[in-house]
Amino acid sequence: MKNKLAVVILNWNGQHFLENFLPGVVEHSKVQGVNIVVADNASDDDSVDWVNKHFGEKVSILEFTKNHGFAGGYNRVFQQLKHEYICLLNSDVEIKHPWIEPALDYLENNDDVGVVCAKLLDQKNPAYFEYASAAGGYIDKYGYPFCRGRIFEHVEKDRGQYDAIHDVLWGAGAALFFRRDLWNAHDGLDEDFFAHMEEIDLCWRIKNGGKRVVCVPQSVVYHVGGGTLPKNEPRKTFLNFRNNLWMLQKNLPPKRYKQVMFARFWLDILAAVSFMFSGRVKDAGAVFKAWKNIRKTHKQTMEKRRQMQAFKSNLHNAGFYNGSILWQYHVRRRQRFSELDGKIQKAYK
Repeated sequence: MKNKLAVVILNWNGQHFLENFLPGVVEHSKVQGVNIVVADNASDDDSVDWVNKHFGEKVSILEFTKNHGFAGGYNRVFQQLKHEYICLLNSDVEIKHPWIEPALDYLENNDDVGVVCAKLLDQKNPAYFEYASAAGGYIDKYGYPFCRGRIFEHVEKDRGQYDAIHDVLWGAGAALFFRRDLWNAHDGLDEDFFAHMEEIDLCWRIKNGGKRVVCVPQSVVYHVGGGTLPKNEPRKTFLNFRNNLWMLQKNLPPKRYKQVMFARFWLDILAAVSFMFSGRVKDAGAVFKAWKNIRKTHKQTMEKRRQMQAFKSNLHNAGFYNGSILWQYHVRRRQRFSELDGKIQKAYK
């Protein structure tokens, strides 16, 4: 059981989070073969000294000499560790009770599963799901992400309605378990993304390789969330639109590619117009900037797509919604996952 699972917390100037939440991680992660690792992205606060002082014998530390960001940091951690499984755990996640066993047992007993995500609840309001991936993530026919428990800005109260273990497309990196060999085989997180949707992209690539992505809600964590950039910030708007389009370019099946990209162009134009009418002119500009960047990087992205197509598989369609989540949410006023029609899991065959 030695080196079975590494729980990796990527830290950058997060001493306040480590002080609040690392004790709970250590307390509730006492499983044979499980090691806790804090990977520090060249913090200039006292994070490393604090961990060494309080958990020097219980937590391993990897120190980088520069900040490699989320994707780059985790990719470098995976290169150094030899564990069979690795869990990405955000520093702003609170653990209140044992959480590893359900996810690890499911991986151990299901060889066709490549990724397991935990159920994310709101640390500040634990009766509700947390925005990032709630009880597992989906995308609709046009590539818009949503979750069991969260559609756009509407977050549901957790009443146990999504407690069944369920195949999904993606989970947030707040608490996400991988087989390390699959991470390496698919080249890990795409560092060009910088921030936002790297996990969706990697989960989709692993699914294209024929492995399932599953939410195991019996593994529960409490996420502070909020992200690195505030909402309604043009830089975040740019990254969300640009990265979403990159993800589609890389992973869409050939029969869907042209149709979806054509539709997304006009839908994004409508989004930009909506931003302008609501006074968010810089956000509208960010949408046009994203498409300009997509054209500029088209050749490089198509090369990534070509490489990814070597892994293509039609085995697992779960996690896709063959309908428009925009239409369901804004026109039909369906704000809960359970209210969606029967087009779930029937897309992208």
